[in-house]
Amino acid sequence: MADTLNAAVAILRKNKFKLTKQRHALLEFLLTNQGHYTDVVTVDAYMRTEFPGMSHNTVYRNLKEFEEVGIVEQNTEQERTRVKYQCDFHHQHHHHFICQNCGKVTELQMCPMDFFTDQLPGYDITGHSFELYGICAECKAAGVVAAPKKTLVNN
Repeated sequence: MADTLNAAVAILRKNKFKLTKQRHALLEFLLTNQGHYTDVVTVDAYMRTEFPGMSHNTVYRNLKEFEEVGIVEQNTEQERTRVKYQCDFHHQHHHHFICQNCGKVTELQMCPMDFFTDQLPGYDITGHSFELYGICAECKAAGVVAAPKKTLVNN
């Protein structure tokens, strides 16, 4: 855990950010919860409990800066923004499987972009987002069953 924290601190320093008490506490909170995405509102509430004078804007600005330098990953689901500590500082482009029961995040080792670029000759793809959702092995072993997804039918 210390190595991961030191890597994040090195990234902040490389990008000319001061390591304030607040930023250090934010890094530690994210690192403690690194296996799951955490709702930004929860992060904000934690930071404002630890630092009562800290504004919402400061928390959100720091999270945005952490994302810009690659320390934090962001995910938006059902209009809720969630963040988590970067899985791998050496391979920042990656994708996830997210358990719909416990929220556990598992890094996927391959990117499906070749499949799509082959289907779109002559196109320029400028970005993508790819995540898989379901039930992790631990939850499945505990008897959790995935809720069926509704399928829209076009007539």
